[in-house]
Amino acid sequence: MESTHDWENPSLTGRNRLAPHAYFFGYETRDLAATHSRELSRGYRELSGPWSFRLFDAPQAVPGQALAQADPSWDVVEVPHLWQVDGYGRLQYTDEGFPFPVEQPFVPGDDPTGVYQRVVDLAAPADGARMILRFDGIESYGEIYINGQYVGMTKGSRLSAEFDITNFVRDGANLIAVKVLQYCDGTYIEDQDMWWASGIFRDVYLMERPAARLTDFAVRTHVTDGSHARVSLDVETHDATRLVWRLAQADGTIVAETSFAPDETAVIELDDARLWNPEDPYLYEMTIEVEGEHGMSEIVPHRLGLAEVTIENGRMLLNGTYFKMHGVNRHDHDDRKGRAVGVERMRRDLELMKRHNINAVRTSHYANDPRFYELCDEYGIMLVAETDMESHGFENIGNIAMVTDDPAWRTAYVDRIERLVMQERNHACVIMWSLGNESGYGCNIESMYAKAKELDPRPVHYEEDRNADTVDVISTMYSRVSQMNDFGEHPGPKPRINCEYGHSMGNGPGGLSEYQKVFERWDNIQGHFIWEWCDHGLAAHTEDGRRYDMYGGDNGDYPNNGNFCIDGMVFPWQEPSPGLTEYMQVICPVGLEYDAARGELTVRNKRWFTTLEDIRIVATTMVDGEAVASVNVEPGALEPGQSVDFPLAVAPAAVGETLLTASIHSTKATAWGEAMRRIGVMQFPVASVVRPAIAASRRSAATASEDGRTLAVATQGGEIRFDLINGDIVAWRSAGRDVLAAPVRVGFWRPLIDNYQQEYDSLWHPRNIQVMQTSTRSVDWRQDGGSIVVEVCQRIAPPVQDFGMHTRMTYTVLPSGRVDLAVDGEPYGSYDDIIPRIGVSFEVPGVDRGVEWYGRGPGENYPDSKSANVVGRYRANVDDMFTPYVVPQDCANREDVRWVALRSPHGDGLLVTRPDGVDAKPFSFSAWPYTCQDIDDAKHVTDLTKRETVTVNINDRVLGLGSNSWGSEVLDSYRVRFERFSFALSLRPLDSADLTQAITAIKEA
Repeated sequence: MESTHDWENPSLTGRNRLAPHAYFFGYETRDLAATHSRELSRGYRELSGPWSFRLFDAPQAVPGQALAQADPSWDVVEVPHLWQVDGYGRLQYTDEGFPFPVEQPFVPGDDPTGVYQRVVDLAAPADGARMILRFDGIESYGEIYINGQYVGMTKGSRLSAEFDITNFVRDGANLIAVKVLQYCDGTYIEDQDMWWASGIFRDVYLMERPAARLTDFAVRTHVTDGSHARVSLDVETHDATRLVWRLAQADGTIVAETSFAPDETAVIELDDARLWNPEDPYLYEMTIEVEGEHGMSEIVPHRLGLAEVTIENGRMLLNGTYFKMHGVNRHDHDDRKGRAVGVERMRRDLELMKRHNINAVRTSHYANDPRFYELCDEYGIMLVAETDMESHGFENIGNIAMVTDDPAWRTAYVDRIERLVMQERNHACVIMWSLGNESGYGCNIESMYAKAKELDPRPVHYEEDRNADTVDVISTMYSRVSQMNDFGEHPGPKPRINCEYGHSMGNGPGGLSEYQKVFERWDNIQGHFIWEWCDHGLAAHTEDGRRYDMYGGDNGDYPNNGNFCIDGMVFPWQEPSPGLTEYMQVICPVGLEYDAARGELTVRNKRWFTTLEDIRIVATTMVDGEAVASVNVEPGALEPGQSVDFPLAVAPAAVGETLLTASIHSTKATAWGEAMRRIGVMQFPVASVVRPAIAASRRSAATASEDGRTLAVATQGGEIRFDLINGDIVAWRSAGRDVLAAPVRVGFWRPLIDNYQQEYDSLWHPRNIQVMQTSTRSVDWRQDGGSIVVEVCQRIAPPVQDFGMHTRMTYTVLPSGRVDLAVDGEPYGSYDDIIPRIGVSFEVPGVDRGVEWYGRGPGENYPDSKSANVVGRYRANVDDMFTPYVVPQDCANREDVRWVALRSPHGDGLLVTRPDGVDAKPFSFSAWPYTCQDIDDAKHVTDLTKRETVTVNINDRVLGLGSNSWGSEVLDSYRVRFERFSFALSLRPLDSADLTQAITAIKEA
């Protein structure tokens, strides 16, 4: 089968599209150029905004008049946009599968086709000047018409396209029409794990270029002797006679100026140059003045960072200095507009990154809006600048490299890297180019590499060239901690990065601290990039106005990959998740160690380019979670990689737990962060002296009486009733109020998190672990001194299977009304693999929504994701503790808890601790306004309805998070197995707002 369509011809990437070049604008005066506002550039006309729009079911269904005659009856849409997001056609999400039958280069005949119309009043440009129409993004194929005349065509959805329309425009009203196809041959290499959506999704604008003009420029920096920079400039021009190149400091002071002919290479030598780096992203003000036959015709500004990336002895250097990239993979995403991302959303992304210690981005897996690269220069974000390339869908038919190794596709592949490099090579932020993602390996990768190196000397990356036989950087994705350590221990001849890891789907990732230790241990590992930055949820609302976020399958789309696009460290509405908070901590650029015996705090500068002059460490002595003393430590001009010791003696408290909490702050205000913002926190044990138990005043003994199947236990001011058949506490009242709303049950299940999906599919669901049944075998009770002891023996086991756990719950009801609970378990059968937890759950009255605890906080934390949350005394509300993951799942856990209280506004409620006189190992807790089943059943947050009770989970052990939704399994040290266990808790009714007495160890007879 042959095709005569341009949209099914991979050897044709465009028609009449102008050659790629640097992104710049020309201005008429120096003052205008100094604004860097493209809206003030020569002949600039913004065309983003309202366009008439109509969707047709196929390209051939578009009538000629739709491209030649404005139709006022059409709908009006706001460009940039994606038409599916605006309700035209159907949204669909797949991770890697193509949404149509695979027969490259052919696409469906019923290819949805949108036509855009806009009438613009224009005046023909002056003699010799040219009018340029520019699109920064059309997905996936666009034909351009002016007044019914065909201008040209472009492919490469995330790459800019320019057309010279000078000969098509007329004075007065002009109709610009754009015909956009959802699919074309390019779709086969644009399969990048995101929503399938189409349209003019980036800005559209007009520019006027004078007769004597700059058409391209390339500026390069070569650093010698530390701070000496040799900067060269090559230009391409039209009708220019002379050029003047100036470099000025940010305050406008000119530091260099030279005049040169268009065919010359201009060179400027700078002594004591201020070099660009991510910690000090200094930008010089650069201008190129273009002179023609009639004098100066335009001024082109550029904010220039002086940066040179080299590789020496298998290590990358930035301006001669070694560095590491602590990064994320970033897709363009807006929760209301999809990939139609505005500059303010980009800026907010970068501000969040900088505030969370991130210094690098991989532009996965396509070129970004050209302004994004300018912002990265400004903010100090290093880029793995990836082009618009992924053919992952071919993996489903067993040959991911089908077109990557097909010479017929060479033009399409090379075009994509050429257009990216040509447009963005003047940016200091670009550390390396990337040829794309998950497209296999073949002859076209080698051709792309050759083109990239021809155009720019920076390193080139491509992960599927696994041994870097062609490219300059060795790269893997989702390599486990042990693998990364092995790679570090046995380095290759080229630098290495981990281009994707830490899959951030739902609750997680866990294990980042262990990864970071390996990354920091080996200098041949120079970058690591979390997958990924932002959830791809699209905002939607129920009929009654409640918000939820859509993912695959929510639009009747099939096939789909469900919520696999909800895998970011930032929620769709640009709020950091607990995972981002943890990542911020593990990549904190200041390292601390404390030796309590010597009374010495060691501070290490983990930055690469700048000192710690802006750092202030607030070292606070904590006793039982309360601050008792504080001192500031300022390391001053500590050079990168250096350490310094400070005397810091901490007097341990006579009784209680003494901790040193060191909060690390930057005193420097920036455009993206206020002075004294916190950049990290660390905590060190000092001493722990158990408080002696206070003998309780003599109380009357607890008494018990049977009434049918019920055992009633009377205590001071209260009563507890046990069911003598199933062993449940069916009622517990103290001081005239209910203490529990549902009985205490031993449990091994938690609401499923995304990072456990593979364990669920392979281990838990086949064995019915999520639906274990409890069978009570015996209930016995006895008087023991002044206490009543109730012993409940149960079997907890899944249906169908022949394994389970024999448990014994021993309740000791003391005269005061306190209940000490000991829980023991003995497994039987063959299963001994991992389980989500070992603990107990119960419910308390809904009024007890106030939570106070002494343990890790204030945020959510888990065994393998807790370094960002230190031990202290915290307060919160149950409703606020529930993390709003797009897909509801287990959340709200707090680790290393000494005690937790759930209280009403009056202060009464329930306190949970370890019993007095036993091993005081901390426990974990979580509390939700829903049940476990509610959360497991919910697909969106709007499926949840708050209960009149609060579910409380007290866990002896909790399985770590890992990142096995697509990545690392839970590390062995954080695994919980179905094995013998024993733990104890103490439950104490509260009848006072004062917790001080309640948390004091009381010795009862």
